[in-house]
Amino acid sequence: MNSGIFPVPKLFDLYPRSGIFYMARAKHVPGEKPLFWIGSTKRDLLRFPEAVKDEIGVALSVAQFGGKHPKAKPWKGEGPGVLEVVEDYRGDTYRAVYTVRFGGVVYVLHAFQKKSPKGIKTAQADVELVRPRLKVAQEDYETRYGKHQK
Repeated sequence: MNSGIFPVPKLFDLYPRSGIFYMARAKHVPGEKPLFWIGSTKRDLLRFPEAVKDEIGVALSVAQFGGKHPKAKPWKGEGPGVLEVVEDYRGDTYRAVYTVRFGGVVYVLHAFQKKSPKGIKTAQADVELVRPRLKVAQEDYETRYGKHQK
């Protein structure tokens, strides 16, 4: 069932020009927002341990239904609507950064294992990857849904 607001792609689509993956359930669930993966994010997340993938998956599902998972917190530096989920597993820390900034959709911007050599600080390479991917998400959103639907 399509409400007319969002195009309904196949179960799994790759938009090669933008590097965006779209995943959907075989059956539409009322109230569920589409989930888009930017760049290598989906592939990166699939490398995480199963328990970490499960927890991040639950957090993203909560976001798709308009909620905020207890482990989701604001990602510093990109303003409102950009969040991260942090999951610790066997002494390692894993993160997924996503945005709900654009009305009716969720974009997963980055997924990574924290490997900063400086204690709790996130590696600069990971921080710097979020901003351009957020820009790609914004451009994709505006192309799909128009500039004024945020």
